[in-house]
Amino acid sequence: MSWKTRNRSFYYLDAPEPLEPTLDPAATALLVIDVQNTYVERPPREALTSEAGRQQWDAWTPFHTQMSDVVIPNIASALSLFRANRIECVHARIACRTQDGRDRSLSQKKPGFNNLLLPKNERSAQIVPALAPVGDEITVIKTTDSALTGTNLRLTLHNLGIRTVVCAGIFTDQCVASTVRSLADESFEVIVLEDCCAAATAELHAQELAIINMIYCDVMTLAEFADILARRLAAASPTPASAAPLP
Repeated sequence: MSWKTRNRSFYYLDAPEPLEPTLDPAATALLVIDVQNTYVERPPREALTSEAGRQQWDAWTPFHTQMSDVVIPNIASALSLFRANRIECVHARIACRTQDGRDRSLSQKKPGFNNLLLPKNERSAQIVPALAPVGDEITVIKTTDSALTGTNLRLTLHNLGIRTVVCAGIFTDQCVASTVRSLADESFEVIVLEDCCAAATAELHAQELAIINMIYCDVMTLAEFADILARRLAAASPTPASAAPLP
């Protein structure tokens, strides 16, 4: 099943197949959202002293496995693909500018999972080394879910001449989805690379992809996107050409 018919919600079961994205490489950017040390580092299971802590550790293991085995390698491949073809790469990370987090948005002060205190210079707030920005790639820091709402990213994308934003990162059902909705409301064409994203569970990931697909974005795999990009580059070249292959 191709991206044109996959990840459909109830609203779009009978909708016609979407058109292929226009995808002008000169007006396209990859946006990698919130893949930071705080989300991928955890203590060894044997270091935990409570049964509740061990149960929580076990519950998060599928996410950590998905991140290490699939999502981070795929995002690294996406970054290599974009860089090889001289297409903009932009990064977003959650980080507050104060040590006590008083500048955080309300959503990051509420109790529970979203209660994040990530001062901008601390290790926990940094992008994971495998996906670190290169050269003068732009990074925005935010204390909001949406990378657009809490930063100057909209203006930056406008100044770069970007019309299509390809999104990757975590969490699919939180910061990724919030960013996608903001971008769509600003009339950017949005693509979400489904195998470059993750939520806390596979079920939440799949549910959110179905919710945002077709109305806010086109959801596809990295390989499907790379195929579209290769054909767009070939069509734009006066001599036969193709996108640099995925690593």
